Amino acid sequence: MALGMQASVSASLHSSMKGLSMCASTTPKCASPFLGSSKGLSATLKSATVARGSLVIRANTLEAGVGIFGNKAGMTQIFTEAGQVVPVTVISIKDGNYVTQVKTKDSDGYTAVQIGYHESKEKHISKPEIGHTAKAGTPPLRTLSEFRVASVDGYEAGQKLDVAAMFSEGDLVDIQGLSLGKGFQGGVVRHHYKRGLMTHGSKSHRQHGSIGSSATPSRVYPGTKLPGQMGNKIVKERKLSIVRVDAENSCILVKGSVPGKPGNLLRVTPAKIVGKNV
Repeated sequence: MALGMQASVSASLHSSMKGLSMCASTTPKCASPFLGSSKGLSATLKSATVARGSLVIRANTLEAGVGIFGNKAGMTQIFTEAGQVVPVTVISIKDGNYVTQVKTKDSDGYTAVQIGYHESKEKHISKPEIGHTAKAGTPPLRTLSEFRVASVDGYEAGQKLDVAAMFSEGDLVDIQGLSLGKGFQGGVVRHHYKRGLMTHGSKSHRQHGSIGSSATPSRVYPGTKLPGQMGNKIVKERKLSIVRVDAENSCILVKGSVPGKPGNLLRVTPAKIVGKNV
């Protein structure tokens, strides 16, 4: 009887593996948004779908619109007409924010607008980048990055973006930058763990404590919150409100704080609201 059960289990496993192999063979190449060439990825960029049996994975990597680059100047406060004090971050816009390349499905397999920022001397950037910006008709630019959008209408190489025309008071934006690095930190600082008793004979004050199982499975579970490097990561603050756009001084004021220290490079894009603009 045991042999019969073993044979039935083996047969079911064999049929399951055969079904999976047939599904894999019939799945088109580069269907995954994380594998394959850029052209294969772009075919399903807006709503990439991978079918694996009953599991469907969707990846949406489009931006709500083309953004700009700026530098964090610092924080201050302003008073509203009602007399309220609002803490704001000043984002300085240096010379730059040129369109250096427009990518379309016909030429590159996906739609995107590449933006160059921070005019620089030629000795500070590579020769390929010098040639790339010269072809677009822009001065040498230190930062080149693209914004993947659904449509590239209205953009052409060499165009200089007007910040005052793109953003206005009250708009919501997503701001991405490199967070402050805080070095190697323990569990109390990094993950807000509670410490142990400092008196009454306690031998565990700020120690992490047990992190693994006993005999089974005798290992540390993946994702366990442990001491380690804190900060110094690319993070994004979402849905921050623009308080003022100062075209005369080439800066914008955003309510609240943004990642990084003064001078940090920031990527400012229209806020992505799923179901409304993406």
